[in-house]
Amino acid sequence: MDPIKYFTFSMIISISGIRGILLNRRNIPIMSMPIESMLLAVNSNFLVFSVSSDDMMGQSFASLVSTVAAAESAIGLAIFVITFRVRGTIAVESINSIQG
Repeated sequence: MDPIKYFTFSMIISISGIRGILLNRRNIPIMSMPIESMLLAVNSNFLVFSVSSDDMMGQSFASLVSTVAAAESAIGLAIFVITFRVRGTIAVESINSIQG
């Protein structure tokens, strides 16, 4: 197994996630999708390290990261729905005016 190919793939996914966050600053759900792709890159790194070192800890960390990503997506979606119901939009410009 050549881990360099997998690390290169993970790096490409991570860079595209950073690029997605920097370029899409208008809509919050579109901003959250690159975060999920960066978590996918982290998971693939954990799995490659786990297979290359013949250790199960990387696979357990990958499942933990997947669980946290699912919880984050559910909570984020609930916040988006509540914000849309209250404000009528989920544009980033209108979110900046939230006082609390």
